Amino acid sequence: MAFHNDEAVLDIGDKPKFGQWVGLSIQHLFAMFGSTVLVPILVGLDPSIALFSSGVGTLVYILITRGKIPAYMGSSFSFITIMQALMKGAGYPAIAQGTVAVGVVYLIVALIVARSGSAWIDRALPPIVVGPIVMVIGLSLAGTAATDATMRTISATKSVYDLRYFAVAMITLASVIIYNMYLKKFISLLPILLGIVTGYVVALLFGIVDLTPVQQAAWFDLPKFELPFISYQPQLYWGAILSMAPIAFVTMTEHMGHIMVLNKLTKRDFFKDPGLNHTLAGDGTASIIAGFVGGPPVTSYGENIGVLAMTKVHSVYVLGGAGLFAILFAFIGKLSALIRSIPSPVIGGISFLLFGVIASNGLRVLIDNKVDFDKKRNLMIASTILVIGIGNASLQFAGYQFSGLALATVIGIFLNFVLPEHAANEEGAEKNDLI
Repeated sequence: MAFHNDEAVLDIGDKPKFGQWVGLSIQHLFAMFGSTVLVPILVGLDPSIALFSSGVGTLVYILITRGKIPAYMGSSFSFITIMQALMKGAGYPAIAQGTVAVGVVYLIVALIVARSGSAWIDRALPPIVVGPIVMVIGLSLAGTAATDATMRTISATKSVYDLRYFAVAMITLASVIIYNMYLKKFISLLPILLGIVTGYVVALLFGIVDLTPVQQAAWFDLPKFELPFISYQPQLYWGAILSMAPIAFVTMTEHMGHIMVLNKLTKRDFFKDPGLNHTLAGDGTASIIAGFVGGPPVTSYGENIGVLAMTKVHSVYVLGGAGLFAILFAFIGKLSALIRSIPSPVIGGISFLLFGVIASNGLRVLIDNKVDFDKKRNLMIASTILVIGIGNASLQFAGYQFSGLALATVIGIFLNFVLPEHAANEEGAEKNDLI
């Protein structure tokens, strides 16, 4: 007899009534909405495509994991810096190729895990590597947040400081902090969405929102799909591939962390059934699909795990419903136009906190795992990753560019493998532990 978690209001295989299904599914949609549309806004992609690809990606993930894992796939923040740089250069075709490359890396690792297990991933990506890399992801975006919060664009080459922008950004930031600290129950899971709404209203009062595109938009509209051979002619963008693919190993650790939390919530072991190879394959396939339609890479969302924990509704049918509603919302033209009309200081205010939280999560990895910085090995690895990544010390050769974040990831993994556990002049060093 199959296991059933009686502590859950609805367990993974339980089907809610239709009315419950609609309400619970939309609740998950709201939980992921702010973050999922924020990524394409920051990069310059169509938010409706991100909704579409996240919805399709979630359904594909549920299918590949055999309907056994209640998870939602939303836009990944880990690739923002690289995608912004690519968007200014080759444009979306390069991002698409990098996104597909990320998915392919997931599939390759899934195949290796299926054949040989996952212990090697822990060896390649211990906390001393993962923590600083996650910090780099957040801190390297600090400049973008500050620019969005203070600078008004006059032309393609000129921006000026605008005090109104700074005021809107600070009010937006303050509102998100207040919502995070003082709201309760389900609404406490929507601080980003509520913060955007608050900032948008303030921006309207300051006269920096243009509603004309919203008024002119149709209620029904096709998302701006970016399809190879139709929207553009594909060519190899090695710079995009080499920059985005290594970051897949970082997002894998985030994905596995989410699965660990789901294991505890649902009282199951998803690493065994359906298996880590299936969860990675589901995530990777979702990103490949996103790359072929015009969306950013996707990843499992902590916001939706929070909803699962609070409501004790673990039904995979509810998560599938959220995916269906995300696809439906992607075709509402006025909603897409409204999202695109959000002014940059609102995004900047949100980003101050959001990017800081990402960096803080990296610090938390180090603290939770009690990483000892008295050990020179740990100090060398973390310091190198942080400065190369935040300083964006990119590697350029033969017309290709290897981003600072990707370079920091590769060098961090390399140092983790080659440096001895103890330096020659440290207590505890052994003869066979030295280079």
